[in-house]
Amino acid sequence: MTGSAHAEGNAGERAEPEAGVRSDSSVRSDRGVGRDHGVGPDGGVSSDRGVGPDRGVWSGSWVAERLGVELAGDETLPGLLGLALRRNPKRAHLLVSNVLGKHVPQSPAVVYGHGVALGRRVRGLLGDGEAGRAVVLGYAETATGLGHCVADGLRPAAYLHSTRRPVAGVARAGGFEESHSHATSHLLLPEDPRLLAGDGPLVLVDDEFSTGNTVLNTVRALHERYPRKRYVVVALVDTRSPADAGRLEEFAREIGARVDLVTAASGTVRLPPGVLEKGQELVARHEAPAPQPAEPTLPYGSGEPSGSVARVGLRWPDGVPDGGRHGFTAAHRERLEAALPGMASRIADALPADARRVLVLGFEELMYAPLRLALALEETTGAEVRYSTTTRSPVLAVDDPGYAIRTRLVFPAHDDPADGPGERYAYNVAGAGFDAAVAVVDSAADTPALHATGGLPDRLAAHVPHVLLAVVPSYVPSYVLPVPPVPQAPHAPLAPQNPERPSMLPEPLRGPAFSSYAPDEVGWLLQDLSDVTLEAPTEEREEAIQRGGAHYAESLPVEYQPSEQYQQLFHAALDTSAARLARAVGAVTEVVLTERSPRPVLVSLARAGTPVGILMRRWAQFRHGLDLPHYAVSIVRGRGIDANALRWLAAHHDPADVVFVDGWTGKGAITRELAAALRDFEDTDGVTGFDPEIAVLADPGSCVRTYGTRDDFLIPSACLNSTVSGLISRTVLRADLVGPHDFHGAKFYRELAGADLSPAFLDAVCARFPDVTDAVDAQAKELLSADRTPTWEGWAAVERISEEYGIHDVNLVKPGVGETTRVMLRRVPWKVLARAGAGADLDHVRLLAEQRGVPVEEVDGLPYTCVGLIHPQYTRGATGADGKAVAR
Repeated sequence: MTGSAHAEGNAGERAEPEAGVRSDSSVRSDRGVGRDHGVGPDGGVSSDRGVGPDRGVWSGSWVAERLGVELAGDETLPGLLGLALRRNPKRAHLLVSNVLGKHVPQSPAVVYGHGVALGRRVRGLLGDGEAGRAVVLGYAETATGLGHCVADGLRPAAYLHSTRRPVAGVARAGGFEESHSHATSHLLLPEDPRLLAGDGPLVLVDDEFSTGNTVLNTVRALHERYPRKRYVVVALVDTRSPADAGRLEEFAREIGARVDLVTAASGTVRLPPGVLEKGQELVARHEAPAPQPAEPTLPYGSGEPSGSVARVGLRWPDGVPDGGRHGFTAAHRERLEAALPGMASRIADALPADARRVLVLGFEELMYAPLRLALALEETTGAEVRYSTTTRSPVLAVDDPGYAIRTRLVFPAHDDPADGPGERYAYNVAGAGFDAAVAVVDSAADTPALHATGGLPDRLAAHVPHVLLAVVPSYVPSYVLPVPPVPQAPHAPLAPQNPERPSMLPEPLRGPAFSSYAPDEVGWLLQDLSDVTLEAPTEEREEAIQRGGAHYAESLPVEYQPSEQYQQLFHAALDTSAARLARAVGAVTEVVLTERSPRPVLVSLARAGTPVGILMRRWAQFRHGLDLPHYAVSIVRGRGIDANALRWLAAHHDPADVVFVDGWTGKGAITRELAAALRDFEDTDGVTGFDPEIAVLADPGSCVRTYGTRDDFLIPSACLNSTVSGLISRTVLRADLVGPHDFHGAKFYRELAGADLSPAFLDAVCARFPDVTDAVDAQAKELLSADRTPTWEGWAAVERISEEYGIHDVNLVKPGVGETTRVMLRRVPWKVLARAGAGADLDHVRLLAEQRGVPVEEVDGLPYTCVGLIHPQYTRGATGADGKAVAR
């Protein structure tokens, strides 16, 4: 490190930049130490600790005495921090801030003042010029409010906080992991992606700087996409060990950037050997049922509400975000500041006249809006106002003055979280003597679950005489808003925009009447053409297609019936690949649930996508208890997706929740086809909201962002035709069979029931789900934090092969194991290109090639495991007497 670390003496003073210092790769530490317990909004010192530990008793002594944990460092640390125990397999202890407003109700002036003071110190460190170009990034969930306050002190900096709530239709600008947290994955969802793309300083704000892992993960992820020269790390307390302290400096040198550190206090948490196991044992002992009369943990459903619950209208200013989830600008700040006095006045008018002690309770990531309302209320009324928020973090409650978490209210999640239902908590509220509580939630959390028995207002009313509920509109970026209205009654079709179109489309076909899948597994948005003869010999179809006399979707190949040897290969492939398939299924499903929608509507592209859609639906049931709707629709290269199927989906579901699913990508032709078809549909029908991004099991062509793996490996469902796809044919689109108001068609091969392997394939993969959960978690987290921008390298490879082999038609080049198998089963193959050294993944392809007399040519450097080449310029005269392809 070039240049020394800098420390300053008082949290209320501004740190000036060190003269004559800085190369492009350095870390500096700017630690301000306050001598009392809080900093007022003007940067001055305040001794108001609010509803914290009993005076004279450190709220960490209970844990310290039992586990031997020591908190050493600045003299202010005991006033800033207490200790508690939590149910977390990675870290037993929890540092509980007395000035953050998360677990301990505190004066909003103290909470806001600490953040603003840190922001002012960052401004002094950067100087006015650099401060004007800075962007502040806060961490979910605990530091979303603190980061926003730092941005206020740093004015006019824009603000963004990470989130664990995916928002449908909003693209991720990045993500990273917080390894020690109970919920580790963070998403970055700015409305304007340019917010992170500038070259000004990035200020990263967290409540505690304990190991540096979270900051390193963040900077690493962001620096790769949005490199910049300067970062500033801000925290209330720096508790890194000496070993961790040097890592930030080394990392700064590695990336060639300057990293500054600004904290209010510093110290070290000393942990004795075996502290994790001792802590877990202590938590287990105290959470076990006990005969004590006053249980400090108060679960939902216990106790009778004694207080009243009423709503209060805030009149939140239109267009002002509820927080920094999608970005918060200087213009937003000005409008909010102007509206705060009026909103506080409306809350004050709704409070009982005799309320002397009032709690304003925020909601998880929604910390800043409740804090500013609480601060304005504190300035408006003569009541003693305190502020804290609910949390996801499970912490043990012990009613002891030497313990930081005295009581715990437990209630169910009510915002339909992406990771499914679970408990939520409010700490140090019960028994704190509040006359009234104002619960502030966003509109996404204003659900029936919130108002049910045992919900948050119900739990508060059991301990507080008067409860007000204030709802802040959940901000949604403007480009996500224009979606068609969702009908209130289920399955009630929307009125058609084209008056000549019939108002009703048929309900989906379901098994066992259509397909061998169970009726709840998939609904087919198709019409049944089982009684129509559509099959033609492969050679006749190929000649007609290549001469332009017919489209491939106007007829069907004769259904291939596998030999006994081929069936043995299928079962062997399934045995060896089931676990790999299960991992890919789990990974792509987790990515969809995190990024696309917490309750997606899976829409498979029939038919290869259908088994994958069913497997994804089963994973969501297995891992999250979700019962996701799943449909199959037809898409035809050169003809687009079935527009009537889209109309049916738009009439029954929010298009923004629809996730199109396919088995794998080849060169990406269907990916492009879907995007173009959805643009056309928007033009003709005026329906927006469908996302063209396909979710696939495997993306060897690098054509999509949502996938389970990019490896090109054998997916056994590609080995067979209908007998592994619910006995359904590929889809058919022919003018004399499919009218303008009809779904595309397909056949149900009931006569092949004796050879059906569809349920066996699904069950074999699902049987591996319990074995791969840990691997799926790791794979999904890696995917979510990776840059998955499509490179389209598969398309480039196909174009190159088309020219090198004199084919001059990319439609006759079918890359990947799945597409090559289709060539062998449905088309007239010319030759197979196999990557040199490809192993068992190609056993079935080699067998098919031997049976059809097709040469297999090994190629070095092939980006796919194999590529199937359809016979170019095919006529029946281009083959031998037996119909097999001849060497060219």
